[in-house]
Amino acid sequence: MNRQATRNALLAFAVTASVGATSLAPAHATAAAGNHPKSPATAVAPAGSHEATQSALQKAVDKGGLPGISAEVRDRTGTWNGSAGVADTATGRKRSADEHFRAGSITKMFIATVILQLADEGRLSLDDKVEKWLPGLVRGNKNDGRTICLQELLNHTSGLYSHTDDEEFKVNASGKNFPQHRYDTYTPEQLVAVAMQHPPKSDARTNPWYSNTNYVLAGMIIEKVTGHSYAYEATQRIIKPLKLHGTSFPGTAAQLPSPHPVAYSRLHDENPDAPIHDATEQNMSWLGASGELISTTGDLNRFERALMRGELLPPARMKEMLEEVPAGNNTGYGLGVEFATLDCGVQVVGKTGRTNGSLSGVVGTADGEKQLTFNINGDWLTDSAVYTDVIEAEFCGKAQAATAR
Repeated sequence: MNRQATRNALLAFAVTASVGATSLAPAHATAAAGNHPKSPATAVAPAGSHEATQSALQKAVDKGGLPGISAEVRDRTGTWNGSAGVADTATGRKRSADEHFRAGSITKMFIATVILQLADEGRLSLDDKVEKWLPGLVRGNKNDGRTICLQELLNHTSGLYSHTDDEEFKVNASGKNFPQHRYDTYTPEQLVAVAMQHPPKSDARTNPWYSNTNYVLAGMIIEKVTGHSYAYEATQRIIKPLKLHGTSFPGTAAQLPSPHPVAYSRLHDENPDAPIHDATEQNMSWLGASGELISTTGDLNRFERALMRGELLPPARMKEMLEEVPAGNNTGYGLGVEFATLDCGVQVVGKTGRTNGSLSGVVGTADGEKQLTFNINGDWLTDSAVYTDVIEAEFCGKAQAATAR
């Protein structure tokens, strides 16, 4: 893959949360359709030195105009933490390794893991139709839950419209009306009803379409199968066993645990002079099972490592999770995860998350030997390289050369 193709693919990888006032591109990237990291990549991610990564973090602040960024790397040499910029522009407080932040669509990795665990227990099947568990809910405007299976929810081949792309909804949830609606509570049924106002994408099985509604439905199905909320099941099955003490599902609670950075948002206004708002407090029920998670860099690295090392799913289920559905232009999906092949040939697997005031990523090698998690406490990308260069720098061991944009 050439440099520009890699950057384009990683940019898609960076913004797959599909939230707010922008319709964001769905994707992960691989070297070729059907080639995904089921086994360790032939190229080996460097370990030890993180000078290029620290340089990329600083670039995110200095050239990207972002308030701050914090990162943690885990590899065979140990744990490294880096940061640049500030957690609070008013006080100058620096970013720190123990901060909590909103992880956005990284939530999907947790939800998909729970679904696959339930499938392994025989309590549901990935071939089950949505209608079996949620009768009559997915109907209208050519939407039909009788024709959509659970696997198609998890790999975005259902064709269902993303409720966060609805114009009225996104203006209120993450656009200019956010300040008046930041504490609004939505039920999952309400979110699905928004999506049902739109027809599905007809060719989604061969041309996947990223949709947050898919994971709202997955969360509802977990509740139907178990009698417990998706938050309870993910907590009991993942958060507690892995001792992810900084990770939680806030439900309708609007506050972030301390310590945390201020979450700065331009409310998806593309104007470079757009006003910046404090979006730290928000009721995340507008994303629910598709993006409500709160976590830390250390917790997400621990989760990614445990997942890739087979501590949460048996080999057969991991194979299902890492089965790629190509989406064209070197992009595609697994179940709750995305992939990218970097300039140096190293393949990474993980997920990105974007919500008001927060842009995050967790990526690692498929053998579980190395992980990188980082969070930016701003939700705009005036230069996509400030995000993608962090991944390239850590896994390729070199800073990217500046390019004209």
